[in-house]
Amino acid sequence: MSNPPTIVFVPGAWHPPTCYDKLTKLLEEQHKLKCICITLPSTTGNPDATFKDDLDAAQDAISSETTEGRNVVVVAHSYGGMVGNSAIKGFAKPPPGGSDTASQTSRPETGFVIGLILIASGFTLTGLTFMDPFFDRPPPAWRVNKATGYAELVVSPRQFFYHDVPAEEAEFRVSQLRSQSLRALFEGREYTYAGWKDVPAWYIGTIEDQGLPVWVQRMGVGIAREMGARVQHRELQTSHSPFLSQPKATVRIMLEAIDAFTGKEPGSEPTLGLGSEVVTVPKAVLWRPFSWFKYGIPLAFGHVVGRMILLFRWGKR
Repeated sequence: MSNPPTIVFVPGAWHPPTCYDKLTKLLEEQHKLKCICITLPSTTGNPDATFKDDLDAAQDAISSETTEGRNVVVVAHSYGGMVGNSAIKGFAKPPPGGSDTASQTSRPETGFVIGLILIASGFTLTGLTFMDPFFDRPPPAWRVNKATGYAELVVSPRQFFYHDVPAEEAEFRVSQLRSQSLRALFEGREYTYAGWKDVPAWYIGTIEDQGLPVWVQRMGVGIAREMGARVQHRELQTSHSPFLSQPKATVRIMLEAIDAFTGKEPGSEPTLGLGSEVVTVPKAVLWRPFSWFKYGIPLAFGHVVGRMILLFRWGKR
């Protein structure tokens, strides 16, 4: 791959950057791609750490590459999707056109964020915090501890994040989890940004996810597409953490996405085999009625919700 992009990884809540070790090892050693894994300040034991602190960490990593003329692909998992989406602001290549012809011809061809890969995450809406879609009510998996300022898991982290990861490794990964600042989850709406509108996006869904149900993920893809996102959708039969349970399949999707971001056409086969692992392209097929229910209904409902959001915003204007 000539002039390959740098991959900037944003972890999810509670997670250290080492959660991506399997992916970065494959990408760096086998595919010679530069990888940068950021640490979210909201997971460093500081209850006062904010979403803005996380955003600054991501944008600093992006800026360090783009200022050197290197393109960047942002990869984000779970809560990290809000950070990754928002961090794209100001780093995407401006669209062609405009009245200033001289500036158009002198504009550099590299040094931008060229794509976004979301893993079991969501499509951030500008002006909404992570908890706004939940009406500030935490899901059953965790609780608000106002005394400490942290979000506390109340379910088994191993089962919640890593149920398909071998037991010994899963226990190790649980031991690596960190405290998560509440402020990053409940505040910062003035900094959130729908970066998926500025660059093409790929979404890696997780069918066995016990943290973010797959039907919610599919609906999110439908919402984003209705609102103008350019999204390619793939799914893996994994838990919330495919980068640990199926790293080779995850890397395969990432490489396909990077090829697409850099000008190559993505694959279009319904399933892509990789040993015992299968990458699925979610699609409702006319002659497969079950696919209408499995994929069609969540995606269609997402399109309806997306259209309602667009109409609401149009009405406000």
